[in-house]
Amino acid sequence: MTSRRSFIAGVGAACAAAALPSLRAVADDGARVLTATDVHVKDYPTVQAVQWIGEQLERETGGRLRLRQYHSGQLGREAESIDMARFGAIDITRVYSGALNNAFPLTQALCLPYVFESVAHCRRALDGDVGTEVLRSFQSRGLVGLAIYDSGARCFYNSKHPIVQPGDLHGLKIRVASSDIFIKLIRLLGANPTPMSLGETFSGMETHMIDGAENNMRSFQSSRHFEAARYWSQSQHSYAPDVLVMSRATIEALSPADRELVLHTARASVPVMRELWDESEATARKTVLDHGIQANDVDMPAFRKAAQPLLDEYHRRPEIEALYRRIRDLA
Repeated sequence: MTSRRSFIAGVGAACAAAALPSLRAVADDGARVLTATDVHVKDYPTVQAVQWIGEQLERETGGRLRLRQYHSGQLGREAESIDMARFGAIDITRVYSGALNNAFPLTQALCLPYVFESVAHCRRALDGDVGTEVLRSFQSRGLVGLAIYDSGARCFYNSKHPIVQPGDLHGLKIRVASSDIFIKLIRLLGANPTPMSLGETFSGMETHMIDGAENNMRSFQSSRHFEAARYWSQSQHSYAPDVLVMSRATIEALSPADRELVLHTARASVPVMRELWDESEATARKTVLDHGIQANDVDMPAFRKAAQPLLDEYHRRPEIEALYRRIRDLA
């Protein structure tokens, strides 16, 4: 549940952002300029997919509807951007589903360990009724779900040694996003979870505040974390996707035709993002291996067994269990 302190901080961030002349702007020619944010770098697939959305909107409306994007965390962390969108200070943001778990509980089913067997399984679920239901759930708290972008397998990397068994994680300080699921998972595996933003992770490893982290291969490479962590372990413990959301106030202020155009274009951006993702992930893997990173497989049955108590906990939540079973039926 969002704390009072974080709520107030979010409101403050939203109000501050609303005061910026560059946000939620109207161009000199009267065009509506939508603002979008992402913590990832300019050439990251999610950033490029949203850029594609902007190009399509501008083309389809003759320039009447445009999009201005702030990548690389220019407008703050993901948690801040969620509140900024909810309160209408920005229009669109791409966030990791783990950051949405508390406010939007259905996203928890997408983040559970080993709920997805593969990228193909994940995409089948997200493209069907499961994805539709999760996107619909955002309307309850000031947002509209535009699209779900899958983001590959999350794995462990660290500066100490290869991780083969869960026991190899014992005592390591591992960065996690601020998500109860991932904090609990890291504890179950014997490591010490250390919540921090993606932008703080590199310096955290360099200064030995943490020993490693967990993320997908593309982020491992684009954030340059491979320069501080020499060991990559293919645990594939989560395929938690990214979500593209929009301020409900913004979309309701658009004309019905523009509203439908935005929704349609966002959905159409999913295969665009996936093609970019598949290409960039392969390139990222080659880059880090050429850099001398040691990559290894893990004892998958041992990891699944260690994660089972966490699954048991969420199985007792009827809403999450129902969605979990539907995902598993598509495996």
